[in-house]
Amino acid sequence: MKQHFMMFAAYNQWANGRIYEAAADLVDEEFERDVGAFFGSMAGTLNHLLAVDRVWMKRFTGEGDAPSRTDTILHRALPVLGMAREAEDKRIVDWVGGMSDKALAGRFSYMTLTDMRTVSQRLAPALDHFFNHQTHHRGQAHMILTVLGRPSVPLDLMLFQRSEEGRAYA
Repeated sequence: MKQHFMMFAAYNQWANGRIYEAAADLVDEEFERDVGAFFGSMAGTLNHLLAVDRVWMKRFTGEGDAPSRTDTILHRALPVLGMAREAEDKRIVDWVGGMSDKALAGRFSYMTLTDMRTVSQRLAPALDHFFNHQTHHRGQAHMILTVLGRPSVPLDLMLFQRSEEGRAYA
């Protein structure tokens, strides 16, 4: 189980790097342009991913800053957002890498953002959601790039597993 989540943490880091690398070519107007994605723009989408990752990591670990809204704009400038993303991805990789199988099989509790109720659930399915959510919104970031006339960015898990970073998980 731990190897499974270590793979997804490493994949997440790799895929985020590819999206941010592709987005680096956007001028500010393109980065902020509302193209009809769920969070409007590339800026809105990438900020949402970082904000929600921080919310979940605060739930999982009890540590770190977490916004109270999932549409929080943490950073307007892509370079600053990118540095924050890299730090959060390292935090995720390190946290998952330090977990035991017993902890992964356990439960945790957290407070929801929308209706402020306490939820208790098994950790492993919550981690599945955590990584799936990232993949979902990276797909939207991919769509934003193509709408803006940029090349598509291959993000397949299989491609990661064939890469230097992912070969250990293949």
